[in-house]
Amino acid sequence: MARCIIVDDSKFMRRIIRQALEEGGHTVIDEADNGADGVKAYKFSKPDFITMDITMGGKDGIIAVKEITDFDPKARVLVVSALNENTIRMHEKQIKAAGFLTKPFDKQELLDTVKKIL
Repeated sequence: MARCIIVDDSKFMRRIIRQALEEGGHTVIDEADNGADGVKAYKFSKPDFITMDITMGGKDGIIAVKEITDFDPKARVLVVSALNENTIRMHEKQIKAAGFLTKPFDKQELLDTVKKIL
């Protein structure tokens, strides 16, 4: 399946996302707990897709998504956030994501969304 990176400031949420993705046959090649490290990991590994939280300390997900999509316009970014999609869409010019998923989510919803963006 696909290689991915998980970016979320919550270790618990990274573990939930990792478990769901790995059970779905995907390979998690890296994790980051902030946007700056997520951007670095993306540039280094060039995964098939990346999950990105929005609200994080330091470089937030909005800035990180912009930097990733500026670096790679074909990047497949899946925003996984507690913010609802309408709130995220207010920043749509900055967030050029392939998909959006609102926390909490179930495993199948995550896997279905990943399938759509791939």
